[in-house]
Amino acid sequence: MFQVGDQVCYPMHGVGVVEQISDQEVLGVTKRYYKLRFVLGKMTAMVPVDSAQVVGLRPVISQDECNRVEKYMYEDTVAESDNWNQRYRENLEKLKQGEIYGVADVVKCLIRRDKDKGLSAGERKMYLTAKQVLLAELVAASGKGEEAFAVMMGE
Repeated sequence: MFQVGDQVCYPMHGVGVVEQISDQEVLGVTKRYYKLRFVLGKMTAMVPVDSAQVVGLRPVISQDECNRVEKYMYEDTVAESDNWNQRYRENLEKLKQGEIYGVADVVKCLIRRDKDKGLSAGERKMYLTAKQVLLAELVAASGKGEEAFAVMMGE
């Protein structure tokens, strides 16, 4: 269970801070919820405590893991489908799972594709989302600024 003040990563949204843990009644059922405030933007979310793990809420990676992810970003990219629709679905699934290396794969794949052939509007939007999620977690885990990761992020 997370505590108030903990930094967490929520799939598709990135890093948030647990602002509150409280009981809420929704549709006549009272459950315990985490109230998250996301680092980027002014968005908040309520996540039921009992399903937090199922939806992929997890602690922000450690500094050591951050260093491993940085190295991983410079390794060769994973194989991807040439079929746009298949590739898009596979990348979207990785983002929904929220696992750090899956998000890193999406960023690497789309950086390479952009350099080779350019990105469609849908893939450009996915790249920006994946980049934002990955960058927010690396910044939170490392204590470094965004600029420290610019080259790795294709900038």
